[in-house]
Amino acid sequence: MPKLIEVDCPQCRSKLWVDIESRQVVQHKKATRRETADFSDLLQKEKEKKEKADQRFAQARELEQAKKEKAKRLFEQQIKISTGKS
Repeated sequence: MPKLIEVDCPQCRSKLWVDIESRQVVQHKKATRRETADFSDLLQKEKEKKEKADQRFAQARELEQAKKEKAKRLFEQQIKISTGKS
């Protein structure tokens, strides 16, 4: 009869039953509950998400401003060209 030991996996929190002699996993059971995150960790993650969103928004705003400036320059160039020909 094999000698078994029960081990908790530190990474996925599953339970493993290992045969001591053959050093093989005989049976495993997935963890039923996930660890709950600390409230301060959740707040930090939300703060990071907000900062990333603000950065993306600022980049989009700068890109839009650059597009407007380019369109304005092109428009003014076309005005000069059309008035110069007349």
